[in-house]
Amino acid sequence: MKLSVIIVNYNVRHFLRQCLQSVENAMAKTAAEVFVVDNNSVDGSVSMVHNDFPWVKLIENKENLGFSRANNQAIKQANGAYVLLLNPDTVVEEDTFVKVIEFMDSHPDAGGLGVKMIDGNGEFLPESKRGLPTPMVAFYKVAGLSSLFPYSRKFGRYHLKYLDKDKVNEVDVLSGAFMLVRKKVVDKIGGLDETFFMYGEDIDWSYRITKAGYKNYYFPGTTIIHYKGESTKKESINYVVVFYNAMIIFTQKHFARRYASVFSFMIRMAIMLSAGLAIFKRLLKRLFMPVLDFLVLWGGFWLLTPLWEKYQFGVTNWFPDNYLTIVVPFYVLIWIIALLYSGGYDKPYKFFDILKGVGWGLLLLLIVYALLPENYRFSRVMLLLGGVWATITVPALRYIHRKIEGEPASKTQAVNTIVVGEAGDVERVQKIFSNNIKTNVIGFVSVADHPDEKALGNLENIEKVVKVNNVAEVIFSAQHLPARNIIRLMIKLGDPRLRFKIVSPDGIAVIGSSTIHSLDDVYSIEVNAINKPSNQRFKRTFDIALALLLIILYPVLFFTVRQKGGLFRNAWSVLLGKKSWVGFGQTERLHELPNIKSGVVHPGMLHAKQNLSADLIQRVNMIYAKDYRLVNDLAIVFRLWKHLGS
Repeated sequence: MKLSVIIVNYNVRHFLRQCLQSVENAMAKTAAEVFVVDNNSVDGSVSMVHNDFPWVKLIENKENLGFSRANNQAIKQANGAYVLLLNPDTVVEEDTFVKVIEFMDSHPDAGGLGVKMIDGNGEFLPESKRGLPTPMVAFYKVAGLSSLFPYSRKFGRYHLKYLDKDKVNEVDVLSGAFMLVRKKVVDKIGGLDETFFMYGEDIDWSYRITKAGYKNYYFPGTTIIHYKGESTKKESINYVVVFYNAMIIFTQKHFARRYASVFSFMIRMAIMLSAGLAIFKRLLKRLFMPVLDFLVLWGGFWLLTPLWEKYQFGVTNWFPDNYLTIVVPFYVLIWIIALLYSGGYDKPYKFFDILKGVGWGLLLLLIVYALLPENYRFSRVMLLLGGVWATITVPALRYIHRKIEGEPASKTQAVNTIVVGEAGDVERVQKIFSNNIKTNVIGFVSVADHPDEKALGNLENIEKVVKVNNVAEVIFSAQHLPARNIIRLMIKLGDPRLRFKIVSPDGIAVIGSSTIHSLDDVYSIEVNAINKPSNQRFKRTFDIALALLLIILYPVLFFTVRQKGGLFRNAWSVLLGKKSWVGFGQTERLHELPNIKSGVVHPGMLHAKQNLSADLIQRVNMIYAKDYRLVNDLAIVFRLWKHLGS
């Protein structure tokens, strides 16, 4: 046995399927075994491997053991001369295994090897080659100096950008996304350190390889796709904390204690800084447009009020002093809330949702205005003028914001998409995207030597096809195009405005860098799916309102349910976001449904006397998920009121 491939999986079924398909192709010329260690996934990954890849050695964990422990489980059973740790969100070329093994065989001093990695958009991933995070190198990274001076041999040692990414180089650290290690080296230094739950274990292992007298090599002779590289996680607060805590563990383990304590303090300060910046960036991103709307709408009243006063009353300052400083901000706040619940802040921005938010806000303000005492009713005309101002400025702000951000048209309207494959691939892709109005498949680029006359072009002139047809999205057929060619075309077409996706050989899923569309994942594209942001807001608002009501009125309402103590516990769980009042009925196929919080009750309970089968409960779940209405939650809670304590 030459190679043992180990893949640790946790709830990434579609990525895992594509990874295993590429691995199977790469094994054609290599004697290899493949382990998949599943860390208690709930998305159907285990059954998928059992059914579609029976040749895989599957290890099923009953809990999430973390990356290190899971890999070690398979390492202990590995029989290959080389052990490859491979992430499930990767795609390898057909000759990847052959090339890396040939390199290792010809370099007996090599203990470990990493390869050139690109993301789902064809961009080179800098974590393909890294330096050892000594206290100062790590500090340069967390302090941002490595980003400011990426090509500096002093500050840029973490990602080694000063090394040519297209040449073989000795490096300190290999990426755990693709980490090939000689088995005899593993036997000598041991497996991954299980102190590291996630992140840092690859750095530790790489360092132990070099300490044992071997070298780590960066080998660009083959390229793999790694969809979710570091760049997709770096703004996550959890990533900041977990990663840099791993750096502390690494330093305390390998460096002198007196340096380690100083470094730990520096890292903790850097964690606070990085986490603070991450929180600030997230808040800024989420609040930017609502705050901008607020200021523009408020400013509109400052502009329009004196004009209306002059026209109607012949003087300015007719309204009370607090009109513009207290009353108008209240008006504007109502409009902001109406926009929020109408989807006016959901991307991609939709003109209808914005107008709906402005309209509902105006209607609510007019209703409140009519109910107010006479001395608080300042001017209905000003409300109407404010509505006109909002109708003009709010959509205009969205348009300007999109232009400044350089957001591609693909996010706001149907985009031209081509399929690289054969005519049959177009039909498969159209079936998967049948409900997705943002994907307009205009044709295909043939991979055949003698293209079909219906093809837009062939691989020779694909760049021209993309340019002439204003293509924004390219979908590659893994059935008709080897992974090696797909990767080469992604690099060749490397226009940052292009998005790339791959349709699996079985036609089940289309996978991109940040999106997955599949035949059993239709809920993300249904018109009123339960996981739409606007529906999630309405559902959460309903949950909170009912929970508060039940907590406040518990002494009066507790006798109306069967399990008295459970009502109070459930209300607190819902209030804290641990549960929802209405969820899905439990079946083994919950992974096929949108991910929502578990419910106190579920729609299937309405038919409890019929003793529904698991299939019927799943059908009820699907109906609830595909066409969500807040009134449905109200009806379900009302009819199942006695069960709210269960």
